[in-house]
Amino acid sequence: MLDYPHRRGGHCGSGAMRDLLEWAGLGWDGPPDEGLVFALSGSLDLSYVRDTTLMPPVYLVGRGGDLETDLPRRLGARVSVHATDDAHDGWALVREAIDDGRPALVWADIAELPYLRVRLQMSRHDIVVIGYDDERRVAHVVDNDRDDVQLVPYEALARARASQGFPVPTRHTYFDITWPDRLPDLASAAAEAFSQSAAAMSSSTGPSIVSDRPSAVGSTGLAAVDLFAEDIAGWSEVFDDDVLDLVLHGLSAFIEKAGTGGGLFRRLLSAGAADVARLTGDLRAHEVATAAHRSAERWSLVASLARQEGTAQSRLDAAASAAATLPELERELVSALEAAGTSTEHRSGS
Repeated sequence: MLDYPHRRGGHCGSGAMRDLLEWAGLGWDGPPDEGLVFALSGSLDLSYVRDTTLMPPVYLVGRGGDLETDLPRRLGARVSVHATDDAHDGWALVREAIDDGRPALVWADIAELPYLRVRLQMSRHDIVVIGYDDERRVAHVVDNDRDDVQLVPYEALARARASQGFPVPTRHTYFDITWPDRLPDLASAAAEAFSQSAAAMSSSTGPSIVSDRPSAVGSTGLAAVDLFAEDIAGWSEVFDDDVLDLVLHGLSAFIEKAGTGGGLFRRLLSAGAADVARLTGDLRAHEVATAAHRSAERWSLVASLARQEGTAQSRLDAAASAAATLPELERELVSALEAAGTSTEHRSGS
């Protein structure tokens, strides 16, 4: 088993990348916090989907799909993504990395990871394999959701890495990352990341999570914010009371944890942008931090109202009322991201 630093994280992708950067001995003022890692990934986005043929029928995801490659490449790393339907070949790549002294970032379906004890399928969950034991037939796994190293039976890990579940087949995906000796200029990297996030939020490509399902209603970016704010008000006409109760509890989880749709990712961005402002003197990064915090607080309010005491209809009415202001707050956030991404010369006093 490799000697590997680990902190419990808010999100699987940014949490894993934070650990990997510390393992590689990289940072600007010591090892980065998870917020800074997420901010530099440029992965802020929003995808909203409602599809009554799925369970749960509402999905809300607050990041783009390429954090695992965009972040290391922005920081000067080389990344190769390996996917295979052959379990033997997929495990051989992981073993090779560990034997070479390198942790292996892989996808795994959370429903197949025994230590998580969940039924919800999510195939693109990032974990890091840092060791293996052939005698006991267990892999040593690090997960953002657990403080300690987890021992996962080979058979369970193979199932998690071969999942055909939502949103895509896992295909034993492994990210082979070669980190640089030093990191690039923080101000330049941050400006590029802010610009990428603004561009992603400003575009709309439809219900990307389940884009091949004609039963789905959805969108991405600011269009998804608009659609969600409008659509949630009519959920009582789509779902009966029992399903509506479950959907509202699910919405709360998606916003703050499971899909990290709004609250968590905006809060991570706020913390990361504040770190950029502190380390570089970039006043526009500070404005991003402020705007992201305001948006995160509103998303969190929607989540808390959705799970409060009361009937499903009363909770829906309260959550929908709070959600009505999200489009304005998200546009303010995108404007701040655009401004911070236009130049690297945003230092105070310049």
